[in-house]
Amino acid sequence: MTTPSKSRLGPLPYLIFSSRWLQLPLYLGLIVAQAIYVVQFVRELWHLVDATLFGHLGDGVTAESAETTIMLTVLGLIDVVMISNLLVMVIVGGYETFVSRLKLEGHPDQPEWLSHVNATVLKVKLAMAIIGISSIHLLATFIKANTLNPQTIMWQVLLHLAFVVSALALAYIDRIMQPGAKGEAH
Repeated sequence: MTTPSKSRLGPLPYLIFSSRWLQLPLYLGLIVAQAIYVVQFVRELWHLVDATLFGHLGDGVTAESAETTIMLTVLGLIDVVMISNLLVMVIVGGYETFVSRLKLEGHPDQPEWLSHVNATVLKVKLAMAIIGISSIHLLATFIKANTLNPQTIMWQVLLHLAFVVSALALAYIDRIMQPGAKGEAH
């Protein structure tokens, strides 16, 4: 019994197909960026622990001001985690979609979303992550609203709404492009 041989690519198609490996340094760079975010997270966490446990919030800080400072620091930590999650989605999903398979099938730690990732799903997930990050920034803005001018707040709200509308548009486009989706022309 003979096995089917893989068709050989000509030099130009081979070069074009192999060019996907040029993205590898980009994904490795994002891994370095994620490591920098881990250092930033640990630094901010240490400042939070130092300020709350050892009382290094500063002289003349009221209880309300201390609570606001702690809340803003925690929001900053959540922001770092969400950006790190975004990096993971881009690194793992992008590499799997555009460069090469990771061969994680059956691995107990394989993310559930990775089994059905494609460029469109990745775009929608990234858009949702960006909305989450924007929400954290907007919440921090509302907490310190008395120190910001109203125009800054308005622009941040408008930018957040633009992210929401963009994500909804991507999700809608994904839905109408799926075979058998409602609203699809027959």
